[in-house]
Amino acid sequence: MNKSMRMLLVSILAISMFLVGCSGKTNTATEGENGSASEGGSKKDTLVFARGGDSTSLDPITTTEGETFKVTENIFETLLEYGEQDTTIHPGLAEEWKVSPDNLTYTFKLREGVKFHDGTDFNADAVVYNFERWMNGDADKFPYYTMFGGFKGEEGHVIKEVKAVDEHTVEFVLNRPQAPFLKNLAMSPFGIASPEAVEEQGDNFRSNPVGTGPFKFVEWKQNDRIVLEKNQEYWQDGLPKLNKIIFRVIPENTARLNALSNGEIDLMDGLNNSDEASVTGNSSLQVIERPSMNVGYIGFTVNRKPFDNKLVRQALSHAIDKKSIIDSFYGGKADAAINPMPPSIEGYNESIEDYPYDLEKAKELLAEAGYEDGFEMDLWAMPVARPYMPEGMKVAEVIQESFSKIGVKANIQSVDWATYLEKAAKGDFDAYMLGWTGDNGDPDNFLYTLLDKDSIGSNNYSYYSSDELHDILIEAQTESDQTKRNELYKKAQEIIKEDAPWVPLVHSTPLIAATKDLQGYKPHPTGSEALTHVEFK
Repeated sequence: MNKSMRMLLVSILAISMFLVGCSGKTNTATEGENGSASEGGSKKDTLVFARGGDSTSLDPITTTEGETFKVTENIFETLLEYGEQDTTIHPGLAEEWKVSPDNLTYTFKLREGVKFHDGTDFNADAVVYNFERWMNGDADKFPYYTMFGGFKGEEGHVIKEVKAVDEHTVEFVLNRPQAPFLKNLAMSPFGIASPEAVEEQGDNFRSNPVGTGPFKFVEWKQNDRIVLEKNQEYWQDGLPKLNKIIFRVIPENTARLNALSNGEIDLMDGLNNSDEASVTGNSSLQVIERPSMNVGYIGFTVNRKPFDNKLVRQALSHAIDKKSIIDSFYGGKADAAINPMPPSIEGYNESIEDYPYDLEKAKELLAEAGYEDGFEMDLWAMPVARPYMPEGMKVAEVIQESFSKIGVKANIQSVDWATYLEKAAKGDFDAYMLGWTGDNGDPDNFLYTLLDKDSIGSNNYSYYSSDELHDILIEAQTESDQTKRNELYKKAQEIIKEDAPWVPLVHSTPLIAATKDLQGYKPHPTGSEALTHVEFK
């Protein structure tokens, strides 16, 4: 065979091998943004999850807002975890734990062989580093750390010391017992970060997170998308099931639903109750209900006039028609709120009666307070849809109209979500719309976190301070008998009802919509969940 013939045969063989390779099935499907597999390819392995607002940080301890936790739940892990759809306590990065008889010493045995996404080891020193970092901060840097009664050196601080007993054993010594201590440790903000990454990144760690979780951070285009990819070295074998998650920002609920119907996304939160029927009538989609553990409310900043007057706050409480709001915007998937915590939480005070919708009573109280002719105020409306407030601007307009009937002119204001939270935390608003999805299922997480004087500057946006309430809440934290704790919390709710720093509006059942082929997604009552088990049929 001459040289030319040999070259021709080699070329033919190469082309044949190339064509065989192109026609065979591969392990990776050809995908667009939403991870749709090409015909004959492997199943979809990218989830596109659309939400109403962007995260404000990807370092969970630095914020209190839920859009952050939706993402960071997949990047970081906590020492303990909640149940699949409840707030019972289960092992997390800690495999087991024991508590001393005096409830002052907690010893945790940590999982071995776990690594952070940067390849460094998770161990007891890493746990100590994280807690030392947090406890030596302040409410501006680490607002959620106030769950432990303040910061190092402050009188109410719960944690005396965190020390590494050995490489995989860590011990917490408390200054005083804290009944919800274990539940607090499982909260999203207390995800354990790589000490090396925190040191290397400094303030930039907020946008370059490194944890031990099922997914690793890839990219953040603010107000557009956050991209995570599978942690190939994850300590739970066979998990996660997805290869990639893309969190997209689509502010309007209706636009988000259109994107879902058009196949641009796979999962969305903030489904309007009025759109539920259109989703259930679409054979390609499904509706999922999130277990309810929330409250939506109007808050008054009580160190600003005229909201420093209890009678004014009570008057405005009488001027809001909650039933009308629920009928108009929640489609029967909400209950009128009376107390700052939902009835599903142990210690709820059922004997408290709501301020009835009574415009004449509202006028009487305003006159008694010295505002017979009313006054002018700003009412700040939420710029994003939240589970407890799916249509904030429309609700604000209803409240504005009600207030006008008692001579109060409410000017509706709004601003972007990050600025909204920042201004609220600084006490810059007269009155504002917000809400809370419980973090751990304990009444302390509603009453102490949102309305105690220790929480001013973090989650107590109303700047409400009551020494009587504070003493009761600290006693309830310290008390180990749950029955006695419940009685203390019921008394606390009576004080809050009388002082009226809020108008509790609703406890909602949030709706989520997804493509029919999505499976393994179980929404958590805390409002955020790791997507470890999610996959497509």
